[in-house]
Amino acid sequence: MLIARVRGAAVSTIKDPSLSGHKLLLVQPCDEHGSATGPMQVAVDGVGAGSGELVLVAQGSAARHGQHNNDQASDALVVGILDSMDVDGTVTFRKD
Repeated sequence: MLIARVRGAAVSTIKDPSLSGHKLLLVQPCDEHGSATGPMQVAVDGVGAGSGELVLVAQGSAARHGQHNNDQASDALVVGILDSMDVDGTVTFRKD
């Protein structure tokens, strides 16, 4: 799993049928402070995340298991919205 920030949404009217009805988000990997560490990617939203939120993203086969659909054409799934992070006893992030 990785920590990422939701940067926006992607809309695709023509897509694999297994993705119908699923919101697609643009997420950018982040470090424990919420600073970007890599390029944006598309992830299926499994939890109703919104723009700007820090989220947990499952990738690969774990993304398909999270949706209970092994046939879904997905390589990344938002599986949680972070409320806070504590690293070595120091709070590095707390949701407003």
